Amino acid sequence: MRTIRGMVYTERFCFEPGEIAIEGDKIAKVTLCGREELAEKEAQTYILPGLVDIHFHGCAGYDFCDGTAQAMNAIASYEVAHGTTTICPATMTLSEETLLQICRACAAAVETEKVCGGIPLQEILRGIYLEGPFISMEKKGAQNPAYIHEPDLAMLRRLQKEAKGMIRMAVTAPEVPGAMDMIREGQGEFRFSIAHTCADYETAKAAIEAGASHVTHLYNAMPPYTHRQPGVIGAAAENEKTEVELICDGIHIHPCVVKNTFKLFGDGRVILISDSMMATGMEDGEYALGGQPVTVRGNRALLADGTIAGSATNLYDCMRTAIAMGVPEEEAVRAATMNPAVSVGLQEECGVLLPGRRADVLIADRAFALQEVIKSGRTVQG
Repeated sequence: MRTIRGMVYTERFCFEPGEIAIEGDKIAKVTLCGREELAEKEAQTYILPGLVDIHFHGCAGYDFCDGTAQAMNAIASYEVAHGTTTICPATMTLSEETLLQICRACAAAVETEKVCGGIPLQEILRGIYLEGPFISMEKKGAQNPAYIHEPDLAMLRRLQKEAKGMIRMAVTAPEVPGAMDMIREGQGEFRFSIAHTCADYETAKAAIEAGASHVTHLYNAMPPYTHRQPGVIGAAAENEKTEVELICDGIHIHPCVVKNTFKLFGDGRVILISDSMMATGMEDGEYALGGQPVTVRGNRALLADGTIAGSATNLYDCMRTAIAMGVPEEEAVRAATMNPAVSVGLQEECGVLLPGRRADVLIADRAFALQEVIKSGRTVQG
């Protein structure tokens, strides 16, 4: 059994002095104590859950849509080494044939592959985020318009069958014909998110009431919030059951807007995502996203027409950026751990440090510089 002492991020969503004990691949005990009981170095140590990224496309030179075990292994290895211990990588808007192949390959890989020195891939890759193809042509963003498809519940079910139930989120633009019916009829089977949309307030409100209780990368690929046309953002804000994603890479959203979003929605409804693409962790250069060429300079990724094409920043660095923007650190940690876990139904296995949960633990200093990553009880970095 290993014991780690420091400032523990507890189920109360704050850092408290204490220790956690790890036995095998599980957390055995979490014990709190007085701050005076910690040694000086321990008092400067943060212990927090492994992060949960429910929406990203790739990293380390690979894209989830490559649809190979090699790509999934490389993506999982990079994410874990950089503090994200649970992932739900995202597809792009592609043909049904290609999406079926990706779903099939993912389901097969999690049953057989091991990464990070022997950890089963299925303990890391816990779902699929289906971003497209049921989106608006006008708000396609970096999605390929050639493969935009009308909302189709039968198609979604075919994809889920090949994925063996791994699709945890499916996006749609609710104003597109057929979307409302898909949401209403499929809301018992799927989690739906509003995305890449021109929906006005009334349409978005109706979609939320029908069962779409999630919003993909808030502010991006949707109409702005104004005092006469609140749109998707206003409809989501007034519904307390609706969660929203934020890309805090320093490129997608202004720091003022990030801070105000936490105030508007509260710290229990904001989910930090990276939306990262294959260039994350790589040098500047030419890459691809959904079959479209992307140029990456620094942490800015652009299509040829200047459209932002995902991010080039991992979730841990997005969380640190949110803190640097002025988001209280305890709120930022929650938005990168428990909130995303809840949004895709994984709250009973990750996102919080509790006895019996999988031992996915990060150790950092008070500036959130990552010192060690523990995945399923094993040190994989540090």
